[in-house]
Amino acid sequence: MKLSEVKSLLPTLDSVNFELENGTQVPEHFHVTEVGVITKNFIDCGGTVRNEKVANFQLWNANDTEHRLKPKKLLDIIALSEKVLGMEDLEIEVEYQAETIGKYELGFNGKDFMLLSKQTACLAQDSCGIPAEKLKVNLSQVAAASACCTPGGGCC
Repeated sequence: MKLSEVKSLLPTLDSVNFELENGTQVPEHFHVTEVGVITKNFIDCGGTVRNEKVANFQLWNANDTEHRLKPKKLLDIIALSEKVLGMEDLEIEVEYQAETIGKYELGFNGKDFMLLSKQTACLAQDSCGIPAEKLKVNLSQVAAASACCTPGGGCC
C-alpha cells in the first residue's frame, strides 16, 4: 500500500487499528514512534546494484493503555514527515515488535490496516544458479496410453 492510499483512507476512519494476518490485533494503545524514509542500496547475488526506498511506520506498545492514535493525528504526523523529510508517495513498510522486529507490508481489509508478512527472495534467479523447480505430478495424472510399461504388466 502506498502512502497516498493511507492518506485517503484515514479521513474515512473513526479509529486507527492494525491487525496481523493471523487475526491478532495490535493493542489499541500502540504508538507510531517513527514515520520516515528508508533507503537501501545493495548488490544482489548476481552482481546487480539495486536501490529501494520505502516509507516506514514503526509501531510500539507501551504501558500507556489510555493512549489512542486518532486518524487526524496520524495524518498530521505523515504531513510533517512529507514536509520535513521530503517523503514521496512510497510503498509503506511497517515495523512491529514480535520475537524480534518484524517488517510487514501494509494492507487494508475495509476496516483495519493489515500487517502482511514479507518474504525474502532471490532477485537474480537467472544468474545465481538456482535450479528451476521441477514439475511434480501424481502418477494417477499420467495417462496410461503415454507409457508402454505398466505396473505388474512388464514393458512393451
